[in-house]
Amino acid sequence: MRNLFVRESGNYKTTYKNDMKMFKTTGAKIFMMSLIIIMLLFPLFLSNYIIGLLTLCAIAAIGAIGLNILTGYTGQISLGVGAFLGVGGYTSAILTSTYGLSFWIALPLAGILTAFIGGLFGIPSLRLKGLYLAIATLAAQVIILFVISRWDSLTGGTAGMVLNRPTVSGFSFSSNTSYYYLCVILLILTTLYAINLIRTRTGRAFLAVRDRDVAAQIMGINLFKYKFLAFAISSFFVGISGALLAHYTMIVSPELYSIQVSIQYLAMILVGGLGSVLGSILGAIFITLLPVGLGTAIDIMAAFMPEMYQLLSAFKEFVFGAVIILFLIFEPNGLAQIWLNIKKYFKLYPFSY
Repeated sequence: MRNLFVRESGNYKTTYKNDMKMFKTTGAKIFMMSLIIIMLLFPLFLSNYIIGLLTLCAIAAIGAIGLNILTGYTGQISLGVGAFLGVGGYTSAILTSTYGLSFWIALPLAGILTAFIGGLFGIPSLRLKGLYLAIATLAAQVIILFVISRWDSLTGGTAGMVLNRPTVSGFSFSSNTSYYYLCVILLILTTLYAINLIRTRTGRAFLAVRDRDVAAQIMGINLFKYKFLAFAISSFFVGISGALLAHYTMIVSPELYSIQVSIQYLAMILVGGLGSVLGSILGAIFITLLPVGLGTAIDIMAAFMPEMYQLLSAFKEFVFGAVIILFLIFEPNGLAQIWLNIKKYFKLYPFSY
């Protein structure tokens, strides 16, 4: 009987359609469907607090996938993710709270506007690379936050804005469970889009630009078109993530979209793995839950050493930075590579090679 979880030892595909299948084995398809079902069943046996954390993980994963399309697949670094989250959050807040539009109209418009602004700030990428491009995107972070904090009549200035959870046909996503389902469904759609994007002509052009942009240009790839497109697509998903986060926390404020947020999202794709959709999700979960885990550990230790509480609290920031450094040194390909190594171990067991 054929093993559903083992690939054929060779390439026996006779059509391009079979060769481009997302799931190479029936076992992989079963595993993915089982994982989705388990995610949908989480609210039935997990506490409201845990569901809230998982919702934040799902929102962060959408933004991390968007950033990985730009940085991991196209090779264009961005330090303006925090500001683009703010554009998405403020756009949705203004459209729903000020103009009374439906959340289902405001959400895609938030993504589209963020994509447009991200594309504009991505134009310098045609001439700039590496550190110079990072500084240019950092300037975008500063400019956008300056506009948000000073445009009092529209954004509320430094005081920010208060908004409500979305509703559809009278049903409100006010509970953590309902909002969790909304974010998970959008995460699944984002994941499917990102996986299929890399398998298209556009995705292969992104990879060519990342590996060697000069060679890609010689082969006929329009650098301006695909770099602009990478910034736009990336910013679209970051804007969607920002809108979801704004409605989840029910508040938007310039302080919520600082440069520290941009660094956190970069940490997600570095720890998770550059150029990996799975790595984006794993990195988002890891970085989102890391402060929670460290805070719990510090509270437990402080119960035995109360006088050390302040020192232990400062130690939390040190651990956050140390984790990123350790991943860069010992596993540059991130959590995604660790998962692949585990899969290979069991696939080849009991043979070590």
